[in-house]
Amino acid sequence: MPFFSGRCLSTVKLLGKTAVVTGCNTGIGKETVLDFYKRGARVVMACRNVEKAEEAKNEIEKVCINESEKGSLVIVKCDLTSLKSVHECAKNILDTESQINILVNNAGVMMCPKSETEDGFETQFGTNHLAHFLLTLLLLPRIRNSIPARIVTLSSRAHSRGDINFDDLNYRNRSYSAVDAYSQSKLANILFSKELAAKLQEYNIVGVNTYSLHPGVIKTEIGRHLNDTLFRGARQLAGIVLAPFMKSPELGAQTTIYCSVDEKCANETGLYYSDCVVTKPSGKACKDEDAKKLWEISTEMVKLGDYNPFTARDPGIKQ
Repeated sequence: MPFFSGRCLSTVKLLGKTAVVTGCNTGIGKETVLDFYKRGARVVMACRNVEKAEEAKNEIEKVCINESEKGSLVIVKCDLTSLKSVHECAKNILDTESQINILVNNAGVMMCPKSETEDGFETQFGTNHLAHFLLTLLLLPRIRNSIPARIVTLSSRAHSRGDINFDDLNYRNRSYSAVDAYSQSKLANILFSKELAAKLQEYNIVGVNTYSLHPGVIKTEIGRHLNDTLFRGARQLAGIVLAPFMKSPELGAQTTIYCSVDEKCANETGLYYSDCVVTKPSGKACKDEDAKKLWEISTEMVKLGDYNPFTARDPGIKQ
């Protein structure tokens, strides 16, 4: 266990609030859902594997059976390796949820072997950045009508060794490095959150704040590809070497929860956090020109066309 690990100490309730969390059938995503549920929120669990999400939902409900002010849990399928699935997930949520007060872009893959998403994107960049970029912008009209609202995107300290290679984001013309690809995607997460905050301000949208964060080194399944990517036994070796610094999923979820609910950061936006405090990211994550350029390229890659999430009409729920 780390010598210091930040905790969200806020006791604020989320009664009458709705949160959307991606990739939450296990690990820190599941712990985030558990916390929101205990606070009384209606939580939409957006997961690729619906069966595993059902198991997680049942476990959370069982653990909280005696809680007096618990909320409700809803499952919607969302496969972040498919933009079609992201569109379907967003439509499902917009058709059924009258408000979205918290969006947590939690899901992610780490250091997987070279592969591509359904749409031809390098898997880590496509899953960790582009899919969440698209989901956020599709849901933004509803989020704008649900203020105060927060958009929380999980990054990693690994962003500091990353570079955004605008000429070859998908590793078509350079040798593939799973570590570098992961770092690139995590740097993209911070730049996205930073530029989203800037654009919300540009369009005079008040009450929607953005946050990016490093959750810590967590004992979760996200390192499941290490043996394939590095060498046989790499995952086990990493577990031994990093053991003194590893957090439990519960502790790993604390900064996410802090950015989502704590009153102390209610008026902060576009910043980066670690252990429940504002932390300065690497210099690469502070470049306004890179954030703007990444936004423009991402918009083209996910084919948003003329859709403007900052002015688009909220379609309202289906009766």
